[in-house]
Amino acid sequence: MLKSAPSILFLKAFIMTVLLCSETFSSQSFKLLRYDENYEYLKDSTKSFYDKIKYLPLNEKKDTYLSLGGEARYEYVDFNNEDWGRLNIGHNDFFLQRYDLHADWHFGKNFRIFSQIRSALQNGRKNGSRGIDEDQMNIQNLFLDVGLVNMEDQKLIVRLGRQELDYGSGRLISVREGPNARLSFTGAKIMYSYKNISVDAFAMMADSIKTGVFDNTISKQLNLWGLYSKIIIPEAGNLDLYYLGIRRDESVFEAGTAREKRHTVGGRLWKYGGGFIYNLEAAYQFGRFGNDNISAWTGSVDVGYLFENLTFKPSINLRNDYISGDHSKNDGKLGTFNPLYPKGGYFGFSPQVGPVNLIDIHPYMTLDLTSKLKMQMDVVFNWRYSLNDGVYRPSGALNRPGSSSDKRYIGTAYLTSFTYNFNKHFSLVSGLQYFHKGPFIEDIIQDAKSGVFWNIRLGFKF
Repeated sequence: MLKSAPSILFLKAFIMTVLLCSETFSSQSFKLLRYDENYEYLKDSTKSFYDKIKYLPLNEKKDTYLSLGGEARYEYVDFNNEDWGRLNIGHNDFFLQRYDLHADWHFGKNFRIFSQIRSALQNGRKNGSRGIDEDQMNIQNLFLDVGLVNMEDQKLIVRLGRQELDYGSGRLISVREGPNARLSFTGAKIMYSYKNISVDAFAMMADSIKTGVFDNTISKQLNLWGLYSKIIIPEAGNLDLYYLGIRRDESVFEAGTAREKRHTVGGRLWKYGGGFIYNLEAAYQFGRFGNDNISAWTGSVDVGYLFENLTFKPSINLRNDYISGDHSKNDGKLGTFNPLYPKGGYFGFSPQVGPVNLIDIHPYMTLDLTSKLKMQMDVVFNWRYSLNDGVYRPSGALNRPGSSSDKRYIGTAYLTSFTYNFNKHFSLVSGLQYFHKGPFIEDIIQDAKSGVFWNIRLGFKF
């Protein structure tokens, strides 16, 4: 049963769009951040109904135009023994829905307004909605772009307003696509690009997500600021260099609760495509947590090979992460790494362990079973980095303290997932995950149980 009248309106709008334009979809790729899409190539094309909603000229010169788009997503989830059975819920199955509509207004080459509303709904979860599950209606994006320099190989753009952010592999700043409710911020960003180099500078206030209709609030203080640069190295790959700063009035780690001001400097070297593929990243953090100094770090190596000329185009990868934890509560130094705003599925599509105080070894492989069906299989072995720190959730929030246990091994996750793309607009994703509890979980949770997660998700974009 749909949860609210707005969701019914969204559903009707999407059904009408599917019926009217299913035969005339243009060839294109949808972006993770929908505001990154550009439909100027439709300016002089033969107009189908779909082309018209993607590029609707508003003047004779056709340099002022409107582009419309949206998404509907339906997901069924069955989780057995979430949090290793600590809450004694057993089977917990529920239904998630997500809808959004956006309008992209271009006024010549130098001015643009992008707006997007989103509805994320949850039905049936026994212990209620989490922050990642439900936000009945909100303004996800509403910003103004002003182009100060707009040449073919050089651009300088200022962006003001509410906006989604996503950088690198999503380790530290992610829009959080996997969960039902995505993240957004309100603030200013300056984007500069010249040939193979791009640099973003931003200052943002975090949005507080609430479950109602248009009830999200802005923090009214600077929570996130930084610089993120990308350098394309021809034939070699890509290099990302970044500095990120955060401020939080009340951060919670096993070491305690206090005000936190943290700085992160890091880099990433990566290459995807045929043959040898790699993703190498390292970051160091410093700052203040209450009266303590912060000294934390992370390092990740992900290497593999894509066999493009073999049947099923298999890729085989091995990944290894080291993420620091705190060594002592009384040494005047916090060693717990803070993942800032990470994506929810960095260690699996529904990970039970977050990117804090962790060592993992993660072999995985992918197969293109057909041109439309892709399969991935993973095994993730998880240890605590420090025995004096606990386990954390995928968001980076403390789950269970661990200093009372001298066991290091958390457990093993086994994952299999399938993605079927009917076409560029419809997709079906399903996955099965089994997390086998290790000695540490058995030590800190009485009658701990291994957990099973299964989901199936149908998505539509236009």
